[in-house]
Amino acid sequence: MINATNFGLGGSKIMIFSRTNRIRGGTHVKAIFLLLICALFTLGTNAQGQPVPTPPADGLEELYLAKDDGAGKAGEVVTTFSTSDVPIHCIVQLDSVRVATIKMNFVAVKVNGVKPETKVVTTSYTTKPNQNQVNFTGRPDSVWTAGRYRVDIFLDGKLARSYDFLIEKALGEKAPATNDKAVNSFQPKQLLKPRPKKSGKN
Repeated sequence: MINATNFGLGGSKIMIFSRTNRIRGGTHVKAIFLLLICALFTLGTNAQGQPVPTPPADGLEELYLAKDDGAGKAGEVVTTFSTSDVPIHCIVQLDSVRVATIKMNFVAVKVNGVKPETKVVTTSYTTKPNQNQVNFTGRPDSVWTAGRYRVDIFLDGKLARSYDFLIEKALGEKAPATNDKAVNSFQPKQLLKPRPKKSGKN
C-alpha cells in the first residue's frame, strides 16, 4: 500500500510517497532524499526564482557616520574625519518601525591622553511609533581630539553593531589640551530627510 502526500513549497507542489511495505533495494529512499533536496532549494527562492533576502539578525539595517552639510544635517558619509568636523552625525537605520531603545557609546579606542576603551559619551533614545531612523549628532567643547574612536550601538540592551573610525588633525591645527572630556555630547533626533548617498571617499 502506498500513501501520497502533497506539500506546497514556494508556489510548486512536491508529492512524496511513503510505502507501508518493506522497501527493497533503497530505490524509494533515494528518490525521497532527492525530492527533499529539491524542496530545500525551492524554499530559498521566491515565485520568480530569485533568492529570498534574509533580514539582518541584529535589528539594524544600517549604521554609518557622516560629516555635517553646513546646515546641521548629515552630509558626506565617511570613515575618517578631521578634528574640525563639527558636529559628527551618527545615523542608525532600523530594519523595522517597532518602538525600540537605541543606546550609543562613543568610545576612545586610541586617543592621546585618554585611557583606551574610555566611554567618553553614553546616550540613549527610544524611537516613536513608525520611526525607524535616528540621527545622533555630537560636538566637542572646541575641536575634536585626534585619534581612533568607535561607536557601539545597543538595541534594547543588546550590542547590535560597532563602527570604527578615525579623527585626524586638521592641517595647520595646533594640538589642543587633551582630556577625557573632549567629546561633549551626542543629541539624538529623528532624521526627517532621506539618508544621503555614500561617497567613495573615506
